[in-house]
Amino acid sequence: MNTLALSPQDARARFRDGLSAPTAGWAAGHTQANLISVPADWAYDMLLFCQRNPKPCPVLDVTDAGSWTTPLAPGADLRTDLPRYRVWEHGELVDEPTDVRAHWRDDLVSFLIGCSFTFEWALSAAGVPLRHVEQGRNVSMYVTDRQCRPAGRLRGPLVVSMRPVPPRHLQAAIRESSLLPAVHGSPVHCGDPAGLGIADLGAPDFGDPVAVEPDDIPVFWACGVTPQAAVMASRPPFALTHAPGLMFITDARDEQYRVA
Repeated sequence: MNTLALSPQDARARFRDGLSAPTAGWAAGHTQANLISVPADWAYDMLLFCQRNPKPCPVLDVTDAGSWTTPLAPGADLRTDLPRYRVWEHGELVDEPTDVRAHWRDDLVSFLIGCSFTFEWALSAAGVPLRHVEQGRNVSMYVTDRQCRPAGRLRGPLVVSMRPVPPRHLQAAIRESSLLPAVHGSPVHCGDPAGLGIADLGAPDFGDPVAVEPDDIPVFWACGVTPQAAVMASRPPFALTHAPGLMFITDARDEQYRVA
């Protein structure tokens, strides 16, 4: 299956039928998004958390309470059209289904948050290799020792995604991603992972370990899994999220979010 050439509608249909797979390299040119759904009485806290932490939590859309639709993908269903979900109760992961209709609540407000998979097409076009795509793996994601700015009842650490970049491509990786601030923008750190409190690149907290070439520089971008870390730290009574690296593929085009 040539996932690169699939339309967003075809990709979502496959996920709706039960296919579960990381979405890096799917539906070329179309924006991918993180999902978090929280009860309405937590929605203001989440909105404020995103506003105060725009690097990891750039908001693309917020639904009305109980709605499972978004203008980013007309006709899509946020309860069925992602490859895999996570169900949280009091900060604990209780289920990872491919369909959350059985868990859906009429008071849920859903946030669609920009995803770094969106700028990977710009990196690739600039000649930057994508090691995780080459290796058929999910991107590596890590919980850092940097705390996000709290908002109401929500607090938690910054989560980052890592892509190994050869030195000759580092400038292009920084330049191209910085032009897409709505999907995390420029890196938050380059080089020694200890600078983020990461002890072992081979042991990511989410996603898969990715083999690094001898001269590669680890480059770290803020990650939309950060709200899940906030759920674990803050323990709201209920939340739904995407599974890390298994994103919602929208109909929006990547170039809509490019600033130059």
